[in-house]
Order: sequence, then structure tokens, then C-alpha cells
Amino acid sequence: MIVVKVKKGEPIDKAVKRLKKAMDKEGIIKQLRADRYFEKPCVKRRMKSERARARARSIARRQALAATLPRI
Repeated sequence: MIVVKVKKGEPIDKAVKRLKKAMDKEGIIKQLRADRYFEKPCVKRRMKSERARARARSIARRQALAATLPRI
């Protein structure tokens, strides 16, 4: 359970921002979005695999670009 104490004289907006940051750090927002609807296990695996491949392509692209750029 996440607790955010509001300091005396602190604006509520700032406290809400801290709460959202803490929730994001704990992964609560991500979990809520994932639980909005049922996703079959095979679909979860497929999406996980696609994300991993996209991440690998991105890393490879950055490494290739870094290799072609001259070092200063």
C-alpha cells in the first residue's frame, strides 16, 4: 500500500504528482491497464515476444549507428 503524506501548506497537486510517481514506480498503473480485459496466455506470450524483438532491433540499430559515427 502506497502512502503519501501531505505536508503542511503543500499544494494537493504536488502530492497527487508524488502519488502517481510512486504508483508508476511500483507498477500499479501498468498492472491496472493489463487487467482491464482478459488476455489469453498465448496472446500474452506473443506480445511479450514481439516487444522483446522490437527492443532487440532498437538496440541493434543504436549500436550500428554508434559504430558508424566517428569518435571524437
